[in-house]
Amino acid sequence: MEDILHNITRDEDMFIPTVIFISGTVIAVVAIVFGAVKRMVVSSNVEKSRREIAAYIAEGSMTPEDGERLLKAGKGERRCG
Repeated sequence: MEDILHNITRDEDMFIPTVIFISGTVIAVVAIVFGAVKRMVVSSNVEKSRREIAAYIAEGSMTPEDGERLLKAGKGERRCG
């Protein structure tokens, strides 16, 4: 490993492209991880809302039509995920 790092840092023509490549790779991996975490959070929040609406309908404090309207209201272009 030291030999590889020594060769990269010794050759100035390879140092800058290597740093750029490694930086781009790290940024891409971080973006993918955060995107996956965001999708998981949005998905769990949507499911939690569906369960709460179902509970309100079951206890009678909301009509099924109101619940259906609420569920359909969240399915637009502006919704995350």
